[in-house]
Amino acid sequence: MKFTFSWLKEHLDTKASVDEIAEALTDLGLEVEEVVNPAARLSAFTLAKVLEAEQHPDADRLRVCKVQTDEGVKQIVCGAPNARAGITVVLAKPGDYVPGIDVTLSVGNIRGVESHGMMASERELELSDEHTGIIELPSGEVGQKFTDWLAANDPAKVDPVIEIAITPNRQDALGIHGIARDLAARGLGTLKPMKVEQVPGTFPCPISVTIDADTQGEGGCHIFAGRLIRGVKNGPSPKWLQDRLRAIGLRPISALVDVTNFFTFDRNRPLHVFDADKVKGDALRIHRAKAGQTLLGLDEKSYTFSDGQVVISDAEGIESIGGIMGGLATGCTGETVNVFLEAAVWDRIQIAHTGRALKINSDARYRNERGIDPAYNMQAMEDAARMILDLCGGEASEVVVAGEVPDDRRAYRLDPARVVSLVGMEIPAATQRATLEALGFCLDGDMAHPPSWRPDVLGEADLVEEVARVASLTKLKGKPLPRLSDGVTRPILSPMQLRERSARRTMAALGYNECVTYSFIDQASAALFGGGEDSQMLANPISSEMSHMRPALLPGLLQAAARNQARGFMDLALFEVGHAFDGGEPGEQHVQVCGLLVGRTGPKDVHGSARPVDVYDVKADAEAVLAAMGAPAKVQILRGAPGWWHPGRHGLICLGPKKVLGVFGELHPKVLAAMDVKGPAMGFTLWPAEVPLPRKTGATRPALVLNDLQPVERDFAFVVDVGVEALTLVNAAAGADKALIDEVRVFDEFIGGALGEGKKSLAITVRLQPTGGTLKEKDIEAVAARIVEKVTKATGGVLRG
Repeated sequence: MKFTFSWLKEHLDTKASVDEIAEALTDLGLEVEEVVNPAARLSAFTLAKVLEAEQHPDADRLRVCKVQTDEGVKQIVCGAPNARAGITVVLAKPGDYVPGIDVTLSVGNIRGVESHGMMASERELELSDEHTGIIELPSGEVGQKFTDWLAANDPAKVDPVIEIAITPNRQDALGIHGIARDLAARGLGTLKPMKVEQVPGTFPCPISVTIDADTQGEGGCHIFAGRLIRGVKNGPSPKWLQDRLRAIGLRPISALVDVTNFFTFDRNRPLHVFDADKVKGDALRIHRAKAGQTLLGLDEKSYTFSDGQVVISDAEGIESIGGIMGGLATGCTGETVNVFLEAAVWDRIQIAHTGRALKINSDARYRNERGIDPAYNMQAMEDAARMILDLCGGEASEVVVAGEVPDDRRAYRLDPARVVSLVGMEIPAATQRATLEALGFCLDGDMAHPPSWRPDVLGEADLVEEVARVASLTKLKGKPLPRLSDGVTRPILSPMQLRERSARRTMAALGYNECVTYSFIDQASAALFGGGEDSQMLANPISSEMSHMRPALLPGLLQAAARNQARGFMDLALFEVGHAFDGGEPGEQHVQVCGLLVGRTGPKDVHGSARPVDVYDVKADAEAVLAAMGAPAKVQILRGAPGWWHPGRHGLICLGPKKVLGVFGELHPKVLAAMDVKGPAMGFTLWPAEVPLPRKTGATRPALVLNDLQPVERDFAFVVDVGVEALTLVNAAAGADKALIDEVRVFDEFIGGALGEGKKSLAITVRLQPTGGTLKEKDIEAVAARIVEKVTKATGGVLRG
């Protein structure tokens, strides 16, 4: 939003400087993005007078001029056709920067003649596009600053331009009058009241207006008003109006069009004018377009409508896009004699949808979709008609109206104490009431009625915000909170949150990449993992690939792996921590920690260190994550996982047959084929909620136990049946002496050979850690005998000779 300082002062009686205004605007929430002061870039230029202008000895179009300056007579070579003796010009000296040509002058030599500066044109000083000749001033003293001359004779040329950023909730600041109102409330001047003048209609309007029943009100058009002004003379607008429009970046077109642009920025009031003689029939109809209808807009682009978009039509077809852009066929030109002036209030959501669909970004759309003042609609018609009559002459008809101004009356309780509780500022109640009244609020007791131009005020907190921003949040001072307790504060995170955090950190440390996938998956993928039932189906899915709540995290990780493999990334380590869903009701969900390894352990290596991932990789990672979450070190590994795991290459991590902490293993080949994942693929799923809470919840750590007695290791090899699990053997050996045996570890497996069919050899290392004294040979032999006895009893195996 751009405006000039002088334009602002048309609405605000103030003595504040541009810098003070800019600082206050930003503090009020209307952030100033730029202040352009033309006087700053023109300050170096002075006035001079041409004494002589003779033909250049070596160029037909150049003149050698003797110019009287404040530093004496200077020689300047000039190519302008109007360079002649006796005129007062604008002088740029050597060393001056000329903005229009982006050049810093120096003493030049043009065709063998020295030139000490230049006489500038309007385009070279960025005053206009005029560059056919140098500037000729009707008056002025030699040496006078050009900016001083402009301030006295053409102040618009040195009028500062302020540009502010408008947030979506401050539609009232899209008009200069609204900006002035905020500044007046801050105390930087007095808001000038708007003139309320009626333009009497001298004849009935020959063009009627109607709104279709399905378009009236919400979702369409609330009110559409118009009147005919006949006998106008549409020529260039006056200089003051052209200067204002140019200063904010608009190109003056004609008086009729410039008037509508003026009200768009002055009052945040988009208007439209039709050439009444080009309107077919005697009526304008506001209705919803049908798919395929088209319009050639004022920007000379063709637009094709969809069903339901709101348009304005005459007897032959669509002539305007309601609240967004007029049509070229009924646009005003220099030959326009009779004009139909329109002012309407449109539904904001409908304007936004239509503008976005048609890809039109007009000033009218920008304001109508954010909201205009509906109560000003009829007075805007009068104000615009008066300006047209003053600038173009003519005679106005009576006003025709369809629909009615929407009723947006509402009130909220003003509680002065809430400013302290919500913002932390102490503002007297009288000051709060005065602030709201200055902003246009009507106060009735403790109830505040927002003005019609503030649709963003929708509650008591918004009243507090208005009071606080006008008072200035820079006055807010920090205050230390009172100390509530001298003790140690309680932990903020719950045990489950701590476990999730520990799981994430551990997985990242193990080299996994975290994924955050959707909680919704397709029915086929959900069915592979025990879901896909109607109870887990979404009522309104965003796509067919997200129709059901996920029963597990693995489907999402497998889909992510498939996408990465399709792009050439074959070796992956992914994990996710999140909710899986057992049903569709509240509470039918649980937290899972899920990991997935796909491909090889690393890139190809000449030493053969890279290998396909296996079940022992995910087993080790799952045990590390469980340990980080506080699970007991001694667990059982059992069979019986669901069908998406490989039947012979998986394990349930349990604390007894009914307490399952997690599952690890290889994914079933059928599942990998259905998910389009190239294996091998190993994964694990852990349930943090199943990990028992520690018996003691103190913050202290247990004492560090160190032993100065040397441990002893003994190796055993047992011949057992091929079907015997290594864990069974390890658990049996560890149970031979729970106090003395510190660790049992498998270090070798051998199948076949002299052992015979159906047999295998498992070799284990048993670590004995004495505590009371150094072990003697007979003590070690006794423990070894118990180990052999326990293993033989549990597995049926024998000690290998």
